[in-house]
Amino acid sequence: MPVPRPHRLFASGTLFDEHVRSTLFGPRIPAVPAVLTGHAVPPRPATTGGPATGLTLERRIDAQVEGTVLHLTDDDLTTADAHEAGHGAVRRRVVLGSGEWAWAYLDARPLRPAARIVLAGDSIAYGRCDPRGGWAGHLAAAHIAANETAHRFFNLAVPGATLADVAAQTPALLPARLPDTLLVAAGINDAAAGDGDLARLAEHLDSLAADALAAGARLVVVGPTWLDEEHAPVHEGLRFTLDRALALRSALRAWCETRHVDHLDPWEPLRDRPDLLADGLHPTAEGHEEVHRFLARLAGVRAVAPF
Repeated sequence: MPVPRPHRLFASGTLFDEHVRSTLFGPRIPAVPAVLTGHAVPPRPATTGGPATGLTLERRIDAQVEGTVLHLTDDDLTTADAHEAGHGAVRRRVVLGSGEWAWAYLDARPLRPAARIVLAGDSIAYGRCDPRGGWAGHLAAAHIAANETAHRFFNLAVPGATLADVAAQTPALLPARLPDTLLVAAGINDAAAGDGDLARLAEHLDSLAADALAAGARLVVVGPTWLDEEHAPVHEGLRFTLDRALALRSALRAWCETRHVDHLDPWEPLRDRPDLLADGLHPTAEGHEEVHRFLARLAGVRAVAPF
């Protein structure tokens, strides 16, 4: 009886090598030639020879990578995950040139290969209480400075936005910006509204994941940041409590782990530091700098010096 092989995996790195595949999975793994658009293999270092099978893919809007789609079982996929983890890669969903989606192994530092980033979020992502644009403004400055010609950063965050708002409004804004990465930094307003809205987070995130995949973008979920409940604002029925923020943090982490989506968790740089919050919720300019430096390390990018 044939072994079920429910998973499609695009192979372009070490798994493109037939000897490596045979060693990991045994002979006769079903494989079909395929193309992954919006990616490129970086130039091979001059000191190495042979194919550039160990290099992490770059994001490039007008490029494509030729590879192979492997049809794997659950056990095969677990073996592949363990193998690629040693190369600093994680398994994420991508859209092939055929229009089908497949798994692929991408850089474990999600912003390192990014070129065109769209940020959707709330007032903290917008940069409220920091005239320099907050942690997102610092991230944008560093990202664009690294390659002014090819890099773009679009901050679409709206103060007061919930994750439900982001899920409803973002899809129409993606096509014109041609993103390869979608940062979503929202949810604290949903959590502050009560348990009912928090229970629907997975629904909104599933919708955003589908929209990102359709746009050829890698979804990266950010947040939440620590808050000082004693001094946090109460506004239009929103009540920002530490318990709800922790519940949001746990829910985001669990959803990302289950769906194989990147989660950048900026909780620690502000934890127990009420002096870094302007009103118990929004970071001060210094607080935004701390969050930016922390996120830059997690995401694998250079932190920009304060303006």
